[in-house]
Amino acid sequence: MKNVVVLVSGNGSNLQAIIDQCHGNDGIKIAAVVANKEDAYGLTRAKEAGIDAVVVKSKGITDRSEYDDKLMTAIDGYQPDLIVLAGFMRILTPEFVQHYHGKMINIHPSLLPKYTGLNTHQRAIDAGDKAHGTSVHFVTEELDGGPVILQAQVPILAQDNADTLMAKVQEQEYRIYPIVIEWFCQNRLNMSNEKAFLDSNELGLSGYATD
Repeated sequence: MKNVVVLVSGNGSNLQAIIDQCHGNDGIKIAAVVANKEDAYGLTRAKEAGIDAVVVKSKGITDRSEYDDKLMTAIDGYQPDLIVLAGFMRILTPEFVQHYHGKMINIHPSLLPKYTGLNTHQRAIDAGDKAHGTSVHFVTEELDGGPVILQAQVPILAQDNADTLMAKVQEQEYRIYPIVIEWFCQNRLNMSNEKAFLDSNELGLSGYATD
């Protein structure tokens, strides 16, 4: 059994997809959902699924290292094999990232390396891109800069705005994030020398791709 800890800050829609498709299947156990906000709806999703819902409040803590130390203590109590960031809206300290080196993944709403950071949907539209999408990647100290594992692409249509584009991208997020979690928990996926490997094959800049 592989223990997975999911970190959230808000609604937790990606969390729900992970619960529905991974929890209790193929030796995967979501051991806990940890939020930095007490009102994060992701905590309710966890409780409804019988998963431990843990709050490590960030409000009022201005020292990032102090907060990340508290967060690590809470997470390590579950002896996690994998840490999954699912809308966890905090920039993590290098010490935190190194503590979980090679066992922490994130999903980002762009076709990395394009559009790190925020407001990715509008930025893609403003740039006149024909396609947009989402990327699952290993977490490294560089924000949204870890090796990409898997991407999904959607077309940008003339009538799209940031909201409609976000909805299309989220549909793909719900599809690909559980796949990557399964790969990792099946011991098929790992990171070595800051590169992602699937079935011992090094993945390219855009992660796993098929024709």
